[in-house]
Amino acid sequence: MKFLSHPGWRNAMIEEMTTLDDSGTWDLISRLARKKTIGCKWVFAVEVNHDGTVAQLKARLVAKGYAQINGTDYSDTFSPIAKLTSIRLFLSMATTHK
Repeated sequence: MKFLSHPGWRNAMIEEMTTLDDSGTWDLISRLARKKTIGCKWVFAVEVNHDGTVAQLKARLVAKGYAQINGTDYSDTFSPIAKLTSIRLFLSMATTHK
């Protein structure tokens, strides 16, 4: 990846790693021979201004969660996102019970 030789990309990657480390995103542990680790990959994006000039180079380190196997690598998942029907019901009840 020749484009990574540009110092802006390296700085974006360092900034992402610093942010992840500062927020306690993960704990570094020793890798055991029998334990499977979750891989990761870099995703790069260029933000541009309205005039087409480069505003910012962004680098994100993302986990390859799609490689996990249910029952082997994890047992339960949870995402605290309300369904649209639940939100509509709540708003409907709130308006009728002023």
